[in-house]
Amino acid sequence: MPNTPAPTASALAPRYPVVVIGGGQAGLSTSHYLQAQGIDHVVFEKRRSFDAWRLDRWDTFCLVTPNWQCRLPDFPYAGPDPKGFMVKDEIVAYLEAFARKVRPPIHEGVGVTRLSRHPSGAFQVETTMGNCLADHVVVATGGYDLPIVPPCAHSLPAGIRQVHSVDYRNPDQLPPGGVLVVGSGQSGVQIMEDLHLAGRQVHLAVGSAPRSPRVYRGREATEWLFDLGFYQLTVDRHPLGDEARHKTNHYMTGRDGGHEIDLRRFALQGVKLYGTLDDIQGGTVHFRPDLGRNLDEADEVYCAIRRDIDKYIAAHGIQAPEEPPFEKVWAPEADPLTLDLAAQGITSIVWAIGFRPDYHWIDLPTFDGRGHPSFRRGVSPVEGLYFLGLPWLNTWGSGRFLGVAEDAQHLVEVIAQRQAARAPAPAPRLAETA
Repeated sequence: MPNTPAPTASALAPRYPVVVIGGGQAGLSTSHYLQAQGIDHVVFEKRRSFDAWRLDRWDTFCLVTPNWQCRLPDFPYAGPDPKGFMVKDEIVAYLEAFARKVRPPIHEGVGVTRLSRHPSGAFQVETTMGNCLADHVVVATGGYDLPIVPPCAHSLPAGIRQVHSVDYRNPDQLPPGGVLVVGSGQSGVQIMEDLHLAGRQVHLAVGSAPRSPRVYRGREATEWLFDLGFYQLTVDRHPLGDEARHKTNHYMTGRDGGHEIDLRRFALQGVKLYGTLDDIQGGTVHFRPDLGRNLDEADEVYCAIRRDIDKYIAAHGIQAPEEPPFEKVWAPEADPLTLDLAAQGITSIVWAIGFRPDYHWIDLPTFDGRGHPSFRRGVSPVEGLYFLGLPWLNTWGSGRFLGVAEDAQHLVEVIAQRQAARAPAPAPRLAETA
């Protein structure tokens, strides 16, 4: 793999109390708390730490949440713009500074190829550097392993350039001509805007992702939502329960100081909108008749957030400027069902329909019927196995800089308690003889 460092030279110990798999912000947060507890451990990272941020983002990528929400363990954002949005290089610099503070016992360039039970009862950890045993294993690899491309992509004409969002960098890497962006989650709408601002003709297949206001009634919506307790809501109290983990995040952007994204306004500016991708037959793309519904449902979530903020302001007697009611500035006359790529001059497609995790290397009974890991606040039913850094592991912030520290601290406390419970009782003192 390009940019993969050579494995650290030091040999592996035969057994570790804790093995952490993944050297990103989740894995290093775990290492921070393990060191604080005095628990010996090792971290395996198959690439370099933070290469997902360094190498797998487009050039204009920035956070969609404000900098004040960057709260890694004992390392909150301390820069000059807490209400701003760090761009890619600033994010990497923040994370690298965190790594220098933590100084984890990490082996970079070492991938874990299999995790299973050893006959002794410990975990068998097989890596590209060798094997070891572990009493506890924390899987902190995240959920963005395998880019999703629909099977019908194989039907596209050979001349159409296909790029997944993980490989998109800037408009200049795409051939001249129109671009179809498939997916309207965070990545899709931001790449759409990037292309649109560069003067490209953009076509966007709109899915079911909800949207959020950026600033409302004189204040960042994320600040209002923090005060409302939204970020403290745990998954076991969420109306959707575990299904919340599989829902798409609200789209907005931190670009150019942050702003909300209303796809209807982009339609007025010339972006062509379609419903959910349904099929591809040769040079014709087919869509479901759901564009109007998808736009309406995204707007309803947007308006519901505004109503919640309005209620909070009224209940607490807060003085805040009024806002005009939401109005639709554009609506499709009919849902377009087909798109002829050649006729519209489309030469490339950007797939922005997400990722799926890759847990094929975990040979343990910890997955549900859909292949997702089972856990309660990261603690697997397989004793000694833990997951960290996933969306809604406990709260909305669990997969983000905001909540990963709290989750990591909780898991390390569980590990420490289990270690203490297994420790042999001290031998009784013999009475001293006269």
